[in-house]
Amino acid sequence: IVGETGGKNFILAHQSADTDSLVTAMLRGAFEYQGQKCSAASRCYIPEKIWDEVKENYLDAVGTIQMGDVNDFSNFMNAVIDEASFDTITNYIDYASDAEDAEIISGGGYDKSKGYFVEPTTILTRNAYFKTMEEEIFGPVLTIYVYNESWIDICTIVDDTSPYGLTGAIFSQDNDAVLTGRNMLRHSAGNFYINDKPTGAVVGQQPFGGSRASGTNDKAGSTLNLLRWVSMRTVKETFSPPADYRYPFMEDN
Repeated sequence: IVGETGGKNFILAHQSADTDSLVTAMLRGAFEYQGQKCSAASRCYIPEKIWDEVKENYLDAVGTIQMGDVNDFSNFMNAVIDEASFDTITNYIDYASDAEDAEIISGGGYDKSKGYFVEPTTILTRNAYFKTMEEEIFGPVLTIYVYNESWIDICTIVDDTSPYGLTGAIFSQDNDAVLTGRNMLRHSAGNFYINDKPTGAVVGQQPFGGSRASGTNDKAGSTLNLLRWVSMRTVKETFSPPADYRYPFMEDN
């Protein structure tokens, strides 16, 4: 059995992160395909030191996103796949709207009168273990936690928050921080990205898969995956078979 069963994919920013590329990754990672990709960015950790700059750029950019018919290429988003998905996603949005430890800072609107449209929604929470930081939503909802913990502590939080281990990304221009995060989060993401969004792997070019609750991490697209589909057989051919059961050491000296 080869399994790939979902994810709660993260973007973790270090204080040295380039904010322009970080914001782009947040938008593309969370809202491309309406967030309906197993690898879509769903939780984001931003250091308090750069949050004001990130917030301003992010909200300016998310406000330009257009939704509509996919035949119009100026639209970045379309409706979600069906009514069941729409209802699931909007239930999370309603939950965040009513929560005391979270607020919606972009989007939050939805309308299924002409299609199952959900606005690109951003939740800001003060609780690193808020419901939408832990559970897979599979829709255009990104939850952000602004942290002032140390790099070691925030890596631990990212690792502990979700049972999934599909994809994740670190944004940092500090090589030591990247190395630390890469090591600490080695079981948190089967596909790990550095300074790029945690989604968009092309099967056949970038092997893909996740562990923990995300599956068996067999990496579709890798030649090593072929070993999962074969039944190995061992063949031994002897060219000089023995003609006596007695071994040489048994002979009289």
